[in-house]
Amino acid sequence: MFGGERDRSKDIFYAGNLDCLTTPAVAIVGTRKVSPEGAARARKLAKGLVSAGVAVVSGLAEGVDTEALNAAIGAAGRVAAVIGTPINKVYPAKNAQLQERIYRDHLLISQFSVGARTFKSNFPERNRLMAAVSDATVVIEASDSSGTLHQSAECQRLGRWLFIAKSVVENPQLSWPKRFLPYEKCVILERVEDVLERISK
Repeated sequence: MFGGERDRSKDIFYAGNLDCLTTPAVAIVGTRKVSPEGAARARKLAKGLVSAGVAVVSGLAEGVDTEALNAAIGAAGRVAAVIGTPINKVYPAKNAQLQERIYRDHLLISQFSVGARTFKSNFPERNRLMAAVSDATVVIEASDSSGTLHQSAECQRLGRWLFIAKSVVENPQLSWPKRFLPYEKCVILERVEDVLERISK
């Protein structure tokens, strides 16, 4: 179903249009079991970003990723999906149509060659790559054991902007935001302008 090309200098595989990452790009990430409120925040942020000419990056998982990518595409924006499987495989299966649309009209990226086996460790690696190809990462909703934390840590390592939704920071059941709030480029997200004002500098 999918074709692909390889960027041999970085050992990255892709299918689609690399021009999707020639504009500023922001990753929207979070839990697979997103709440209705979190899903609405992901959609609203994605629409706000693409209306300002910013590409939306996400991981093609269920939940936050799917909500953000569909909203960005629906708003006629550019998207890039970074996946934890080879580009000829789909996970989850229910996102096959979305993955094919991104491959055809946008950009699909993977670190894993066609035929490679898929392991749980692929997904933290996927999150690290997503942080690297984005100017900023926004965490919409995530538990203390979320793989999203790998991406947050990579933002810190790379000196990228990291935004955490206010609802996450204010959730008394979560401890992980406290690890990142002291980071000088970590911002509590309340509105899309919080992102746009910083990535434009």
